[in-house]
Amino acid sequence: MIHVDPAPEPALFNQKVRQPGLAAIAELVGELPSHRRPGPRRYQAVVDGMPVTRREDIPPDLFPKFWQKEWLEELLTAYHRICAYICVYIEPITGAATIDHMIPKSTAWNCVYEWTNYRLACSIMNSRKRDMQDVLDPFDIEDGWFQIELTQFHVVANPDLDPELAGQVNTTISRLALNSRQCRELRMQYADDYWAGQITYAYLLRRAPFIAKELRRQNRLRFADA
Repeated sequence: MIHVDPAPEPALFNQKVRQPGLAAIAELVGELPSHRRPGPRRYQAVVDGMPVTRREDIPPDLFPKFWQKEWLEELLTAYHRICAYICVYIEPITGAATIDHMIPKSTAWNCVYEWTNYRLACSIMNSRKRDMQDVLDPFDIEDGWFQIELTQFHVVANPDLDPELAGQVNTTISRLALNSRQCRELRMQYADDYWAGQITYAYLLRRAPFIAKELRRQNRLRFADA
């Protein structure tokens, strides 16, 4: 993983996502919505036969998915189709792009419809992270915390990190299974293609920026790129 700079909130996000979302949350706890919308009013949520009256108790699967549709395209554009966790390009045809809630919907209703809580993730990384909160936020990490050893292409914690931070890095690696065979083979293929001259460093930087930065840090670039 590498640091990801947060992209600015799109101009229509508040109108199209945040306000409709907060209105839906009000309806789900039996309140009048603060934001007008077309269509019938939503029913109050019910859990185990009891109406939900607190926002904290809304089941996460009942939040309307206003963050989907065109907002996934907004996220893809904003983050250049790079998965925030595995740090490779999500292909338009074969890749499955998703919006991950960094703070899970199940733990923070007030973050469900916040642009700053969205991370672009390929589906496999999103499914591995799930609602776990032990994964380091790509917005908060610094370049160099995660490194790649270029023999088997494992992701490892920077040996110079203090023990507590190194533990968080290793937990993130484990949770996301960043050293699964498929992940290692993908990193190896990118590096081998670059070393063989089949792709340029500029292309590698666009498609697999973590690998590109690690090759530069470890002085493994081709002579012309060094």
